[in-house]
Amino acid sequence: MTTLSTAKTRNALRTSARLSGEALLVLLMTAVALWILGKMWSVVWPLTVALLLTTLTWPPVRFLRRHGWRPALAASTVMVVFLLGLAGIVVGIAVPVASQSPKLADGVVDGLQQLRDWAAGPPLNIGDDQVTKALDAAVERIQNSVGDIVTYTVSGVSSVVNGVVTAVLALFLMFFFLKDGPRFLPWLRRQLPGRLATDLPAVAARSWDTLGAFVRGQAFVGLLDAIFIGLGLWIVGVPLVLPLAVLTFVTAFIPIVGALFAGFVAVLIALVSNGLTDALIVLGIIVLVQQLEGNVFQPILQSRGLGLHAAVVLLAVTLGGSLAGIVGSLLAVPVAAVLAAIWSYLRDQLT
Repeated sequence: MTTLSTAKTRNALRTSARLSGEALLVLLMTAVALWILGKMWSVVWPLTVALLLTTLTWPPVRFLRRHGWRPALAASTVMVVFLLGLAGIVVGIAVPVASQSPKLADGVVDGLQQLRDWAAGPPLNIGDDQVTKALDAAVERIQNSVGDIVTYTVSGVSSVVNGVVTAVLALFLMFFFLKDGPRFLPWLRRQLPGRLATDLPAVAARSWDTLGAFVRGQAFVGLLDAIFIGLGLWIVGVPLVLPLAVLTFVTAFIPIVGALFAGFVAVLIALVSNGLTDALIVLGIIVLVQQLEGNVFQPILQSRGLGLHAAVVLLAVTLGGSLAGIVGSLLAVPVAAVLAAIWSYLRDQLT
């Protein structure tokens, strides 16, 4: 019995050591992949932007191709319409938003100041120096964050030259994806040997469907949120309706965290400009719209196959933000959704 027990213990330790070694190897390979990704970011970032834009513009291209349009003509037409629409957005929305962004930042800071004054009075009577320092740090952080968002909105990247190169390269890649995208999977099958010729194209197709469902779904939900919340702010009489609506739409691409941030800013602006009553009304409007999103719109999107739990989404956004800031927060959920699609395929093959 002692020998048998010793043998079981050795086998258990050997198995644990093997699993630990494999886990460490996976972590090491992940770190290497992230390091390589960072070194190739000047290429990866335009490629990622092109893929995200392609998921938005592929449905009209597919429609035109099904109705007899040549691939190059369909892709060119949709590209021109997309660029004209983007130019209209820049002229009609981004410029006014950029011009009012300092007022927006000042409104957020003033709102935080009013909250601090209210917390210092009865019934809370919070006068601890540490709390005051924390609130001061929050004011400075929010102000800097708003400035960062405005900077990204206006310039896109820290360098104007790099931004132009990234945009041009992304648009060229987008055109080729729209024109030649359907030929990619057959080409990939011809290049791969054996089982890989079946598995990799299937994984790529699932990942593309998942990415497209997420991007188009978030754009749709963000547009609805911006319209309903912007309409509510306009009815209540809150200033800066257009910047707040644009902020709501943009932050919709950062699930959970983005909605909380945009709603917090809107309530603060209402508190500063219109008083407590209108701020509570704005809060009610935002809660109502978010409930409609969570109970009506998001279940429809989930039924289309995204399938990510809210906790996974929150953790992904947090991890992406800590690794790569705003860009990481924007890309975290699409990456998590693609990884979930890959895992789903592997699970189906193993069962």
